[in-house]
Amino acid sequence: MDFIELLLLVTVVVCFLFWRTARPSRFPPGPWTLPVIGNLLQFNAKDPLKDLDTFSGTYGPVYSLYFGTVPVVFVHGLQAVKEVLVTKGKEFADRPENPITDATSKRKGIISGQYGRGWKEHRRFTLSTLRNFGLGKKSMEERILEETSHLLQYFKNNMGAPFDPLFVLDNAASNIICSIVFGKRFEYDDPFFQKIIGLLHERLKSITGVWAQIYNAIPLVRRLPLPHQTILKKAETVDAFLRSIQEEHKKTFIPGKPRDYIDCYLQELEKFVIQQQQQPGRESAFDDENLTACLYDLFIAGTETTSTTLLWGLLYMMAFPDVQERCHKEIEAVFGDSELLNYEDKAKMPYTQAVLHEIQRFSNVVPLGVYHAPWKEVSISGYIIPKGTVVVTNVPSVHYEESLWKFPHEFNPSNFLNDNGEFIKPEAFMPFGAGPRICLGENLARMQLFLIFTAMLRQFHISWPDDSSVPYLIRHFGTTQSPYPFKMRLKCRLQN
Repeated sequence: MDFIELLLLVTVVVCFLFWRTARPSRFPPGPWTLPVIGNLLQFNAKDPLKDLDTFSGTYGPVYSLYFGTVPVVFVHGLQAVKEVLVTKGKEFADRPENPITDATSKRKGIISGQYGRGWKEHRRFTLSTLRNFGLGKKSMEERILEETSHLLQYFKNNMGAPFDPLFVLDNAASNIICSIVFGKRFEYDDPFFQKIIGLLHERLKSITGVWAQIYNAIPLVRRLPLPHQTILKKAETVDAFLRSIQEEHKKTFIPGKPRDYIDCYLQELEKFVIQQQQQPGRESAFDDENLTACLYDLFIAGTETTSTTLLWGLLYMMAFPDVQERCHKEIEAVFGDSELLNYEDKAKMPYTQAVLHEIQRFSNVVPLGVYHAPWKEVSISGYIIPKGTVVVTNVPSVHYEESLWKFPHEFNPSNFLNDNGEFIKPEAFMPFGAGPRICLGENLARMQLFLIFTAMLRQFHISWPDDSSVPYLIRHFGTTQSPYPFKMRLKCRLQN
């Protein structure tokens, strides 16, 4: 091959690569992209949210970036986010392909499941089962309070010195969902369960990292012995743990006497076998793989977001002691000498409710939500979004939108109080998402946050252990945004 032929070949290849990343007609605008890597180099890996705000300022509330050769549409601000999640929520209710997570979830379950009959059946079944086991009822409140008593006892046993509350909050939050899904709780000193929860955290951090993006963008590297293999191995360890619990349940399952979510699912599988005998060829969305995927979804959703929100709550109470004291006074005024907390009493506690909502707004635990995709071609803000396109809703852009909040860029419970001191919840508050894909555990999470948070503040004064420094409020970006590790000091308020 002479020089001219080589130059021609290179030119053709370069033109082809640029053509692959050229935006289609009427597709959302965005910055110039490079072949193969797209816009990946234009991000600050530690805080990409600032870069997203910058792009939005340049290209508007709906714009596009390329992750490798994959186009991704970003949506900013209440009006555009509401259009995707609510106004056209059904059209955007599908999930896009994500090779790093699809490798283990197989696009099954509730969170990753593709929009359609199977997903609808699983969501409906799961909501019904959770209600049967107490969701929204007094029995669920009692279940949460029982676990809260274990948590408070752990706090009492560790008041002697500052300690990191991460793992015990993880365990407590997880035990509540585990009691419903697995029919059991795990002791706080169980090393194997601590390992499983640690793997959950690591996986959520890693799937937004560089190696996960390389795995998604470049198919040729997926089988190579590179760091992304560790992500898959950790996911497989968690799945193996869930499958082992499934197998235990199959051995002890008694038809007609369900103990938990798994038993209810096994009943559905048995029901299908009977129906198939009566109607050969009948199909069902319920199978062992979907059960494992549902267990993973419930396990991670019931653990990660709730415990991380409580962590932020503790950190903000140390950073803003005046807020902590005002909450404590309101809690005491409502509960007095009563030993039991009641979820219904939250209506008498507008300030504490405002604080809990401000913790969620300001921390933005799930900053980019779970990615959406249209199941057919659809338009938003005048742009055409092809079927299957990755669509990302930027939650912080709504939670910090300056025209919607009194104090958008500071932690201030007044964002949820009117001039009379009454609690209000603005439309722009959406930590659980909105529309058809809204988090199905929202009611459980709200009950957990209120009961655990008020119990902690009633029993303990929480303080930063180092007088020479202040709480570090910088967020660690990932699928979920967590605080950097910290320790707290406790002083018991109640004398038993």
